Amino acid sequence: AVPSDPSTETYQTLSNPRKTYVSPKGCGFLPKETSWHHQAHVVAVIRAALHEAYPDDPKPQRHLSAIAFTLGPGMGGPLKSCAVAARSLALLWNLPLVAVNHCIAHIEMGRVATSASDPVVLYVSGGNTQVIAYSDGRYRIFGETIDIAVGNCLDRFARVVGLSNDPSPGYNIELEARKHSKETPLKFIELPYVVKGMDVSFSGLLTYIEDLTRKKGFVKDGEVENDQQFTTADLCYSLQETIFAMLIEITERTMAHCGQNSVLIVGGVGCNKRLQNMMADMVADRGGTLCAMDHRYCIDNGAMIAQAGMFGLQFGSEDMLVKMEDTECRQRFRTDQVEVVWRPKTRGKHA
Repeated sequence: AVPSDPSTETYQTLSNPRKTYVSPKGCGFLPKETSWHHQAHVVAVIRAALHEAYPDDPKPQRHLSAIAFTLGPGMGGPLKSCAVAARSLALLWNLPLVAVNHCIAHIEMGRVATSASDPVVLYVSGGNTQVIAYSDGRYRIFGETIDIAVGNCLDRFARVVGLSNDPSPGYNIELEARKHSKETPLKFIELPYVVKGMDVSFSGLLTYIEDLTRKKGFVKDGEVENDQQFTTADLCYSLQETIFAMLIEITERTMAHCGQNSVLIVGGVGCNKRLQNMMADMVADRGGTLCAMDHRYCIDNGAMIAQAGMFGLQFGSEDMLVKMEDTECRQRFRTDQVEVVWRPKTRGKHA
């Protein structure tokens, strides 16, 4: 539940409950199982959100102005499960539906949470990797992955080395990489560094590091006995350093091209402290500022959908205010397909 105060043009998150699907160790997110999880928990999460936002009101739905839901992108099954719930609430309470682009929701939640006005955005998650800047009414994609997303790369590597999915594979990789220090340095293993213009590639890097785990020198558990051996922590550290350096390179290029001096990191991978620290160093060298968030708003959450939906409702977005028959989910729905009517239609320095 995210209300606004028109007099001050401010927004407040009254509630943001979350029930995240955690797949079994060694498994990824399968559409069917993820859909079942969403269907099993959606009613309880909606009740929790309303009760937390309006605890003393027996009819909290009377405070609502619209129902926002994710139109896409994403896996079809989970998207449809939540869309059905949104349609049901809209019919039950006679409220309009606001269809939200998941990527834009991450950006707008980040802008509100960090008070970033016009940053270059690094969007890094399990399904997306994009460097974005606003220009002429839309969020323009300046660079992106040409194969798999950075979060998908991390998740798949975590499964290879047997790390848990709880709370997330990427976080457990981060914990392994944190074992590196000046006193007890980890071994850096050179990995493929694939930056192609403004785009990045992770699939070949993933194949390369997966092959390393099959070599005799890999010690999955225990201590190394010679310089030729390497551990799970060594690989996690090397993987993070390499892929984050790639992301920072294309982000810095976008900053230079757009003449911007601030960066906003959004998406689940954006919680990673090492990524935030590396980005902060680069931005500081350019005399800029880093806008970063913690897990509450980096990881997929309902408040970000509500926040973007609020903008669409307030400014009468034709792309977002949809009729019931136009609520079919889109698994492929790019960030630059939505007109951002709530921001001034000005051209950036790069236009």
